Order: sequence, then structure tokens, then C-alpha cells
Amino acid sequence: QVQLVESGGGLVQAGGSLRLSCTASGRTFSTYAMGWFRQAPGKEREFVAAISISGNITYYADSVKGRFTISRDNAKNAAYLQMNSLKPEDTAKYYCAADRVPPWKLALGRALSWGQGTQVTVSS
Repeated sequence: QVQLVESGGGLVQAGGSLRLSCTASGRTFSTYAMGWFRQAPGKEREFVAAISISGNITYYADSVKGRFTISRDNAKNAAYLQMNSLKPEDTAKYYCAADRVPPWKLALGRALSWGQGTQVTVSS
């Protein structure tokens, strides 16, 4: 049970970049797999990326593979999502998530904790 807070969202032109941050409270951050999800108005929440406890295993949705990079810094209790080559289709509210499960399971949408979300808007 960790508290997650996202930041870094904003308005960006197509082709631009943003870096989202997710800061977690608690001393046991390093025991959680972390993930990023997004939801656009009128659409279901969708998986974006997930990372293992150590950071050595990552998963990405096909729609963002090669453009987005998930990472973590356990010493800072933080996870990140570097988003490059942004497209209008990436416009959504982005949420970070955490759970004591393998990253492949987190990618399915189950999570113990969710952040409040941060809006990303990509214009053309």
C-alpha cells in the first residue's frame, strides 16, 4: 500500500517529448513492480508499460514500443516514463500503478495502488 503521485504531463506538439514521473511514499518501493496506464475520454484504460522490481525486465504496449521508455530509481522511490516522438493518439490521462506482482501480471491491469493521473495532450 503505497501512495503514488504522478507529474510531468502537459501540452506538447506532435513529435515532441515528455518525461512523466511517479513518486511513491514508503520504504518498500523496491518490492513493487511499477507500471504506466493511460485513459482517453470515452475509452477504456489501457496498458502502456511495466517494469520489474530491479528494472531489468520491461513490457510495452505495441502502440508505444520504440517511442516510450519506462525506468525506475529505487533510491528515489520513483518511476519514470520517457515519451518520445509523441503522437496525437497518445493524448490521455496517464496513471502510474504499483503491486507486488511480476511485471507481466501488472501489465494485465491489476494493481494495488494507483496514482491520481497526469494529463498528456499532444497537438498536431
